[in-house]
Amino acid sequence: MITVPPELAGYHVRFNGEAGGAWIEALPALAERMLDAWELRPTGPGWHGMAALVLPVLRADGGRAALKLQPHEEENEAEPLALRAHDGRGAVRLLEFDPGTCSMLLEWLDAERSLNDVPDSFEAAELLTGLMARLVTTPPPPELRRNLGDIASAMLAQVPGALPSLARDDQRRLLADCAAATRELVGEPGDRLLHWDLHYENVLAPLPDGDRREPWLAIDPKPLVGDVGFDLLPALDNRFDPAETLRRFDLMTEVLALDRARAKGWTLARVLQNGLWAIEDGLTEITPDQVSIAETLLTHR
Repeated sequence: MITVPPELAGYHVRFNGEAGGAWIEALPALAERMLDAWELRPTGPGWHGMAALVLPVLRADGGRAALKLQPHEEENEAEPLALRAHDGRGAVRLLEFDPGTCSMLLEWLDAERSLNDVPDSFEAAELLTGLMARLVTTPPPPELRRNLGDIASAMLAQVPGALPSLARDDQRRLLADCAAATRELVGEPGDRLLHWDLHYENVLAPLPDGDRREPWLAIDPKPLVGDVGFDLLPALDNRFDPAETLRRFDLMTEVLALDRARAKGWTLARVLQNGLWAIEDGLTEITPDQVSIAETLLTHR
């Protein structure tokens, strides 16, 4: 019997309402159906992120794998497209995919060892950047429809209505500056395959007795096509350290061979996106890490 974690259920009810509640109610039956379809045997309790339930399983051949169950929506439809394109090069390997439910069977990685566990935060940023440099060389799959141009245009359209929701004048000005930087670049959105959520906890090590083709592998992409500069912010605001912001930013732009001004503009666009999401969630202030990163990039050339 599959148990749905209360936190996962609460998320779906809160953000997806009646549809989210219906998906949660159907989740145990979905899990049983996919276990049968792919001849899997669960080996322990699952874990979850914001939206997906992941179950540790054994395949019919005795190999370990992870069954990922998530709602059928555009973001989740895109994930297997990217994983198939990477084909295990720098990313977790996709073993099976069910288009009707967006369920995936993934290779089993070491959930106890992520880049978040590397003691030195700058070393972790170096490892993440090297992995990103590999991932963005994969050509985007032609079926991937989401692109940065559309996303940036939609953000800019939201700005006039969103700014008055911020309680502080200085934060309204800051978000307007981020919007101005985005507006300068919106016509040149880029053409690389982006992960969109490449932070330290989304990079895992393989198992000691598993496929050790690479020391670190990315998981959980939210893929879109765009400029690599739009993917830098998670390495700055995760394991946040204001003293390291410029050092990490300079590292990434150098290793990835990015135009520094464009990378700064797209990073500010990512701050804009986070600010708009905060406002959508009913907040009246931007979080301090986002403010610090934006101010640092705006005041340093």
